[in-house]
Amino acid sequence: MDFDYVVVPTIVVLIGILVVWLATLRILSLRRRSYPTWRKVTECMVLSLAALIAVAIAGISGFNAIVLRAKKLPGKTYLVNGHGMRIDCRGTGSPTIVLEAGGGNDGLIWGGVQPVLAKTTRVCSYDRAGYGGSQALPPPRDADHIAVELHGLLTAAKVDQPIVLIGHSHGGIYIRDYATRYPDAIAGLVFVDSSTPLQDRNPAFKAIDYKRQPQRIEMLLERVSFDLGIPRLFGACSGSFPGFDPHAAKLHAEDRCHEPFGTIASEGESMDRDGEETVHTGPYKALPILIFSHDSTEVDRNGQTVDLEKAFNQMQEDLKRLSTCNRRIIAKGSGHYVQLDRPELVEKYVSLFIEQIRGKAPALTDSGSTTTK
Repeated sequence: MDFDYVVVPTIVVLIGILVVWLATLRILSLRRRSYPTWRKVTECMVLSLAALIAVAIAGISGFNAIVLRAKKLPGKTYLVNGHGMRIDCRGTGSPTIVLEAGGGNDGLIWGGVQPVLAKTTRVCSYDRAGYGGSQALPPPRDADHIAVELHGLLTAAKVDQPIVLIGHSHGGIYIRDYATRYPDAIAGLVFVDSSTPLQDRNPAFKAIDYKRQPQRIEMLLERVSFDLGIPRLFGACSGSFPGFDPHAAKLHAEDRCHEPFGTIASEGESMDRDGEETVHTGPYKALPILIFSHDSTEVDRNGQTVDLEKAFNQMQEDLKRLSTCNRRIIAKGSGHYVQLDRPELVEKYVSLFIEQIRGKAPALTDSGSTTTK
């Protein structure tokens, strides 16, 4: 059961009912008391305000929980070792593209590019355990476990091999683990502003992560605000996204009001372990690899941020060592979410990547290149 968006709202609603009931009883009892009029009026006003606040909080939290539970996600759910996992496959053709989201995101993050890529080949997005429509699992939530679970899901959903794995952010770590475990199933890898193994041990990352590390009280307050449905009040559950059709945009916007804090924390705690599990993955000989990176000129350049960008850029270059057949594209004007900031770039070059794998487009002639598009 979803603790943050089912259990907590239920408790909040019950507390709200209790507060209103007790306030009402007290107000009624004041009529029989011989208190001065000013005290009766003051106490009635305070109790009425408390009841109103309790109703408002319970109403917001309950409404938020109902809307989130009523959200119908695309795709199907399959049992993988006894727990449900959602996958959404569209289009036809081979190789099949499998989309791996980054930390904190589920498969809906690909809602803009998936329908377009599905015009070229079969494309599947999915939710890792604890995200979207997939049931949560206890720790550890590391790369080894996630790769095995994905393989089980693809088997259950009868997704044909070979596949091309596309991983965004920390999802790039997960697809490396998968490619090493199941090399015969892989036709290509695409990294979208991907993390690299043990990158947090780099001095530049350690310095910036330390500065950004949220305090416990901040994390608690954020979690409470989501449990109570506060972000919905400020419009966080709505918005438009480039390339998304209205339905996909609505689903993704709703996703921003459903932060799976437990799963995010579990995956975060496993990051160093992920690095240890994947630091020796590759090289993958001549396996086709495509790398998208964000535009560092769009980043606020101050102090440690400059060092961070230099370190990250080198790590992106190092990804090219994973194969003798590679290409890196820096997405001009894009931030970390290249698939949201420059969807047309991802759609164009991934489609070309698929056609090259099929042998229906000219083979890569500038392997090892880095260009800005």
